[in-house]
Amino acid sequence: MGDFRAGESPFKTKNTYDDKLKIWSGGEKRSLFSPDLSIGEIIFRQMERHSKLIAQISVTEDTVLTWGELRENAKRVATYMRNLGLKQGEFVGIIGRLTTHLTALAYACFFNGTPYHALHTEYEQSAIERLFGMTRPRLIFCDGDEFAKVRAATESLQVKIVTMRNHPKGSLRIEDILGTTVGENFQPVRLKEGTDQTLAILSSSGSSGLPKAVTISNSHQIIASFLAVDTSLVNYNPNTLDWASGISMTINSGVFGTPSIISDSDFDPGSLCGLIREYRISLVFISSSQLAMLANCPEFETADLSSVKYLFYGGSNCSLEAQKRVSSRLSPECINFSYTLTELNSPGCMNFNFEEKPNSVGRPVKGIKVKIINEQGEAQGPNNIGEICFNNGQKWSGYYKNPEETRNMQDTQNWFHTGDLGYMDDDGYLFVIDRLKDMLKYRTIMYYPSEIENVIAEMPNVVEACVFGIWDPVNGDKAAASVVKKPGTQLEAQDVVDYVRKHITAKYKQLNGGALIVDRIVQSANRKASRAATKANFLQIMNKC
Repeated sequence: MGDFRAGESPFKTKNTYDDKLKIWSGGEKRSLFSPDLSIGEIIFRQMERHSKLIAQISVTEDTVLTWGELRENAKRVATYMRNLGLKQGEFVGIIGRLTTHLTALAYACFFNGTPYHALHTEYEQSAIERLFGMTRPRLIFCDGDEFAKVRAATESLQVKIVTMRNHPKGSLRIEDILGTTVGENFQPVRLKEGTDQTLAILSSSGSSGLPKAVTISNSHQIIASFLAVDTSLVNYNPNTLDWASGISMTINSGVFGTPSIISDSDFDPGSLCGLIREYRISLVFISSSQLAMLANCPEFETADLSSVKYLFYGGSNCSLEAQKRVSSRLSPECINFSYTLTELNSPGCMNFNFEEKPNSVGRPVKGIKVKIINEQGEAQGPNNIGEICFNNGQKWSGYYKNPEETRNMQDTQNWFHTGDLGYMDDDGYLFVIDRLKDMLKYRTIMYYPSEIENVIAEMPNVVEACVFGIWDPVNGDKAAASVVKKPGTQLEAQDVVDYVRKHITAKYKQLNGGALIVDRIVQSANRKASRAATKANFLQIMNKC
């Protein structure tokens, strides 16, 4: 077998529209591999094929691993788990940054058919206690920085805790696990439930504010067959295993043998510019917020970006001005706005045509269907605004131990209800307007905060803005904004209020609740801008004034 590549360029992918059912389709997805193989079995075989090639470079820990070395490390971790008696259906907990051995840990779980449950390092003890209390992992891997918090949160569980870095005195270290002896005939397990079996559990924001446990299956839908990928592609993704893009890139790197550049420090746009030049990075996957940071950092204007073939971003709305600034430094086909749900187990839509369709999240990828529904649940045709719904034709096991939220997300016809408002245009491109639940009402008139955010984003000194409603018993939701300014520039709150007044004529869309210049927009547990948390921060600061 030669290196796998997508058979058709994504730029030539054609979607279809059923005008009777009012459904857009990305077409049938065909797996590159035998459909009975698990993700672990596929990666195990591919790692052997690419064993002499570079798999990973950690720029913060100064380590380099080949695919052969990474495979051996994953086998050692998997063997340690087997020696503990961990079985299919039991869980391994993960709370860690992008350190040298995190990928081996993920692959070990895949080899064993033992799903991992990943949480973000910033989760509070109460959230860790609640989430791990559901899956009850027998083994947890975390950074030494979070060891005390994790131990306190799991004291009611019979659990071993392994630290990945900054090891506390007396802790069980990942290096200890990597000393495990592996038998000669080690093979990945065959899954009892086939590709429907749970691969991992990630977290997603819930209607109550508490994160939900999202099941991810072994479905081949997660394999990026819509891209032309081979071993020459060098990728960078700052997101950890608790993020959909984190597990997706980890899987696709293993499947296609692409080397990864990783760092266990917080995202820094200036550092990314240097890494792209030094390692000739060709694929970058960052959040919309990180794209805005990149577009506005001083190093970006002179950075050598000639190696970049694909720059994917998504996770939330993105300033059109930031997108244009990044696009001006890259070739037109490089910049790709993506849109999906963690629950979907794959990309939903991708925009490979930024110049003609700026700010669209693109067309559905292969294997994905899209429809727009009104308040009565009726499918709508082109240019009609409604709730965006996805169907991937795959079995979903739902939110772990949360049937009520599962029913709210996926209906009886297996359509996922995103809670986002948007429309499909005449060319089959999806435009996302706002969150359904974020709709505001001022003096009985409905409006979306993103309408005001888009105007604020046009200001030359603005990096990012978050608009929310401040309740007033007479007028209803008065719009207010927290705004991050570009480093080294001058910007006052009144400048923002005045700019909106000048560029929006409607009185109900003014910043009647005021504006505030902040260092950063508060993010939710899954690292998307949180209107509720940003609003709470706004009110706290304003009440002190």
